[in-house]
Amino acid sequence: MKLYLQQNKKDKKAIMSKPIRVRFAPSPTGPLHIGGVRTALFNYLFAKKNNGTFFLRIEDTDQNRFVPGAEAYIMEALEWLGIAPDETVGKNEKFGPYRQSERKHLYQNYADQLINSGNAYYAFDTAEALDAHRKQHEEQGKTFIYNHHNREKLDTSLVISKEATEQRIAAGEDYVIRFKTPVNETLHLNDIIRGDVKFETNLLDDKVLFKSDGMPTYHLANIVDDHLMETSHVIRGEEWLPSMPLHVLLYRAFGWEAPEFAHLPLILKPVGNGKLSKRDGDKMGFPVFPLEWKTEEGISSGYREKGFFPEAVVNFLALLGWNDGTEKELFSLEELVQSFDLNRVHKAGAKFDPEKNKWFNHQYLMQQSDANLAKAFSPILNEKGISIEENKLITIVSLIKERAHFVYEFWDLSDYFFEAPTTYDEKASKNWKEETPALMQNLIAVLEGIQDYTAANIETIVKEWMTTNEIGMGKVMQPFRLSLVGALKGPHLFDIVELIGKEATIQRIQKAIASL
Repeated sequence: MKLYLQQNKKDKKAIMSKPIRVRFAPSPTGPLHIGGVRTALFNYLFAKKNNGTFFLRIEDTDQNRFVPGAEAYIMEALEWLGIAPDETVGKNEKFGPYRQSERKHLYQNYADQLINSGNAYYAFDTAEALDAHRKQHEEQGKTFIYNHHNREKLDTSLVISKEATEQRIAAGEDYVIRFKTPVNETLHLNDIIRGDVKFETNLLDDKVLFKSDGMPTYHLANIVDDHLMETSHVIRGEEWLPSMPLHVLLYRAFGWEAPEFAHLPLILKPVGNGKLSKRDGDKMGFPVFPLEWKTEEGISSGYREKGFFPEAVVNFLALLGWNDGTEKELFSLEELVQSFDLNRVHKAGAKFDPEKNKWFNHQYLMQQSDANLAKAFSPILNEKGISIEENKLITIVSLIKERAHFVYEFWDLSDYFFEAPTTYDEKASKNWKEETPALMQNLIAVLEGIQDYTAANIETIVKEWMTTNEIGMGKVMQPFRLSLVGALKGPHLFDIVELIGKEATIQRIQKAIASL
């Protein structure tokens, strides 16, 4: 039995001296899922922490699944999140092109190299023939695996002459190139997150590397590009862990040094079972994409359009499967870069918590200046035909922001500042007693006599009136708030009184007297 050790037991100095280059390599087959965003983020953080380079490669070799607009979407999403790549299509193309479809002329040569070195072979099996083999195995209670057990019994260049192989290719016969997986080896590989991982080569299948249409499969293109682009670390989702032995074996077959690998844990459904999906978001009302995505079938919501701050999304995602070893939760991007360590990424899946997601957004909302929040709120008011002085709007925002997770919630939290209530909370209305109208009329008389109409002064005068006349606080204050707001909610009552002004205050009380 042979033993193969990945080149992770390298000289530490050599590792440190090698430039850090990591990539995010999505396929443009639709919008970027939040799991992909986290992968991009962890690559970005690792690169910046180690003074390295973060690059974006578009893996578009599967033209059947290509979706127009997806590539632009990926670029825009990373820009919005503040984690734009250092190199990508049209930007610092040091190892370009950065689209795999524009690199396809390269892959044939490398596939040929593997054929010539005996590490790969041509397979001419038709889809019908393979289906027949599968059914035959199923009838015998077995699983058909295309590997060392049967590759010399199937329609491959391993059992026909070189001349016959060349003739069939020249005649235009369909073929694929498969990797010839070594036999009887135990691979002891190292993953930065998972430690030592063991694989038996006899359990692996001979993966297709190249198709007769001139396009490589992911496995070949990925390895060739990572080598040519000098990728030092491959940081990707754990769904790629089963592919790790093939990728390491391909590096060995080419005689190349393999990068280091780190496989990130899954982002799990809020209930904790299974991978987070778009369906979970649709069902529970939270986005799983950074930006909105429109198709003929409908619109998938995005974090940006839902009112999330990009910093909040980044902070939340960074803590899905990683922490810095402390209880700290709020990190700027710069702080994340400084603290990030792949060795602190968890092996177990991280449960997605929509409420925690909103909590992060609230924290970042509270960090915004009142002026900026007022500016963000203004378009909502404009749509409703409401015009208000900037300073007054800033004050209103300062009073209500504590209760909001998103700017779009400001209207429901503050509508009474702009419009008199049209209805009154049923439960609160029970506090409107027989003697209340007379008390409210007396309150109007008090308010009419106030010259300095500021919150502090109004409060002092109204409370003095109540004390002098031995009127209980609850008898006045609750009906007063109900008259102005329509419910027993909102910030300090006298702040509301000042902001809506004397005339509106009196009109609302009169309306309540007439309505309740």
